[in-house]
Amino acid sequence: MSRDVLLVVHTGRANAREAATDVAKGLLGAGLGVRVLTAEAGELGLDGATAMAPAEAAHGAEVVIVLGGDGTLLRAAEYARPAGTPLLGVNLGHVGFLAEIEPDRIEHTVRHVEARTYTVEERLTVDVTVRRDGAGVHADWALNEATVEKAARERMVEVVAEVDGRPLSRYGCDGLVLATPTGSTAYAFSAGGPVVAPDVEALVFVPISAHALFARPIVVGPASTIAVEVLDGAGGAVLCCDGRRTYDLRAGDRVEVRKGATPVRLARVHPAPFTDRLVGKFDLPVDGWRG
Repeated sequence: MSRDVLLVVHTGRANAREAATDVAKGLLGAGLGVRVLTAEAGELGLDGATAMAPAEAAHGAEVVIVLGGDGTLLRAAEYARPAGTPLLGVNLGHVGFLAEIEPDRIEHTVRHVEARTYTVEERLTVDVTVRRDGAGVHADWALNEATVEKAARERMVEVVAEVDGRPLSRYGCDGLVLATPTGSTAYAFSAGGPVVAPDVEALVFVPISAHALFARPIVVGPASTIAVEVLDGAGGAVLCCDGRRTYDLRAGDRVEVRKGATPVRLARVHPAPFTDRLVGKFDLPVDGWRG
């Protein structure tokens, strides 16, 4: 039985295209099959690779190697999650909490894939439902976060937040971030939310620029459901999942967020502690530590 690897590449970056060439050569030379997305095949021009449609590309693949930044990995997660295929991210972007392998470790990474010497961890996702007059009108999911944000720059959005069927607070705000532990170092972090270790099962709720006496972030358990209702006369609002997929909300709409039924699987070849990754990614000062 052949072993196939799917490459998902940020083709707009020359360094990502070059890295894809190196990875493909290494994998093919080791006897593994290489798949690429049909839309990316022409720009990559990888000899020996098989072009496949996104809906099918990850099914039956052993791993998805992502060459780009965290945004590219979030895109790849849309293909890999239904197939249960783990994602292995090479960071050719900026901070790169999801795509954590640095470019100078590409050859090392290919050897790990060839030898199957990598570990796989599951990351909690959220399932998102929009209800209108009690009926479900839209469903989505997110690995990092779902946000309810104002649609017009000049106006706030008025919402009421609820946890487990009980009202929490009314907010006039730019929006609310409803994040996973994985997403706690992304948009939620920028909005002032807490950093949550990825192995903690929890949901994070962070108001954005809220005009309210109580505007602190909140962390709830994995069995909880967070709901956000858009109030009448509040102006337009938009639901956005992982910064990629949007849905226009109306006054009266209700957005429900709960722990996802299907996790995203991440492959790792450098099992460094989360603390070490925080120190490295944010360049935190640790001078004077004696251990």
